[in-house]
Amino acid sequence: MEALKERIRREGRVLPGNIIKVDGFLNHRVDTAFMEELADEFARYFDVSKITMVLTAEASGIALATICANKYGVPMVFAKKAKSDNIEGGLYQSEIFSYTYKKKATLIVAQEWLGPEDKVLIIDDFMAKGYAMQGLIDIVNAAGAELVGIGVAVEKGFQHGGDSFREQGYNIHSLAVIEEATPDHITFREDDPV
Repeated sequence: MEALKERIRREGRVLPGNIIKVDGFLNHRVDTAFMEELADEFARYFDVSKITMVLTAEASGIALATICANKYGVPMVFAKKAKSDNIEGGLYQSEIFSYTYKKKATLIVAQEWLGPEDKVLIIDDFMAKGYAMQGLIDIVNAAGAELVGIGVAVEKGFQHGGDSFREQGYNIHSLAVIEEATPDHITFREDDPV
């Protein structure tokens, strides 16, 4: 998506450790009108008329996933990274490693909000090595639900998480795939994988 790539070029910064900082519009301060454009782009790729929910991981994917779910007329569920007192009953959970925070976490979804009748579209703001995405896939599989697709706003292609899921046959679409990132330059994959 050229508009997203241009926004990353204009506002993004590359931090040590291959961290791509786009928190001015995507995952801290949120440009909701622009998020609606991203949701429209995902809807051009995925048949959103067939989904029953949008799933994401806490916390930075929540804004984009919520806007997508609202546009598609379905609920959004996010996998929590800690069990709170308001979660009762059975849980689906998956152990992951957070690339951003450099530590292990457990993704948790209450069984009452995800079941075998669901058709799930996973939406997330970023993907690097794909650890969090694998955790979400594991939760969908544990619930017996159908994974319709995976939509990612920004994929760090040089860390190969998305390519691994494509090789496994998952229906994944990233709106901008970064192939190389230095403090002076960001290079995008020209032929975004479909």
